[in-house]
Amino acid sequence: MQEVIEPGVGAIVLRHRVDRVRQWQSLFRKKDTMQYLLRSWVRGVSIALLGVLAGAGSGAWAQGEKIKPQGAEPSSDFPITQAWKDFKMLRVCGDPENMPFSDRQKQGFENKIADVLASALGDSVVYTWWPHRRGFVRNTLGASECDVVMGVPAGYDPVLTTSPYYRSTYYIVTRADRHLNIRSLDDPRLKSLKVGVGLIGDDYTNTPPAQALGSHGVTQNVRGFSLFYDEDTHPQDIVNAVANGTIDVALVWGPVAGYFANASSVPLSLTALPDSDSASGVRFAYDVAIGVRHSDREFKATLDSLLTEKRDTIQGILRAYHVPTLELKP
Repeated sequence: MQEVIEPGVGAIVLRHRVDRVRQWQSLFRKKDTMQYLLRSWVRGVSIALLGVLAGAGSGAWAQGEKIKPQGAEPSSDFPITQAWKDFKMLRVCGDPENMPFSDRQKQGFENKIADVLASALGDSVVYTWWPHRRGFVRNTLGASECDVVMGVPAGYDPVLTTSPYYRSTYYIVTRADRHLNIRSLDDPRLKSLKVGVGLIGDDYTNTPPAQALGSHGVTQNVRGFSLFYDEDTHPQDIVNAVANGTIDVALVWGPVAGYFANASSVPLSLTALPDSDSASGVRFAYDVAIGVRHSDREFKATLDSLLTEKRDTIQGILRAYHVPTLELKP
């Protein structure tokens, strides 16, 4: 049982898995051995952030060496936790190559939102670049290399999360000229169409839609797409495969679907999946927030105020990047 989402909001990996584990725990509440095993498993998966399970440098870390993976850079030499107030620096933990969320050129929508918050604080933005892989939180936020992680699910346990600034879900992506009009995973045509889903990590872990498809009997015609950036694969590949006809349908996390569908030369249709799957109970929709250390309660309160104050500006950024959003629930 492995479920994750695309990088950028892949901490939903942990949130989704922990939700499932807690369901299991309720069934075995009186069995101490099972509870111990489940707690151990939760601690093990808590090292996964932003959907990535295989990380460069993890072996070196086990031997006591702190080695950043390729593309990682330190943001500053200040091992402090209140740089936003003491040194007027908003220190952001970011992925250097993860559009539409962030990149080294600061072109992602999370980069732009960080700029808005820093400007309101009177701060400058300083990045610690680290690919979203195993150990991301530990080696960035946990090591006081930076102070905020943009784009985590509200309530994500390893960090203290702010109020959410948007909510999205997975989307059904099809070519507009085919007029498939697939509205849900219950559509029987999915059993014969070629369906693309995202896969995370070297072990090709399933995303929530991939997990849910099995409950609808859609198993034989599913193609997985790696969502890692490297020389051969990119997160937009799954959207491009719909455009060029390699697959008929793709199930894609909202920000990725909206951004790359808009960039496609072939018109694509997007249909939102519900908050959760009716057959399996797998969760599709998530509130997205900013993560800080659990000890940084003052900082969290300050960010909460800014997110409210700058809500219209932030929503404008999301619209500019074609991020499809749902209404935030109180």
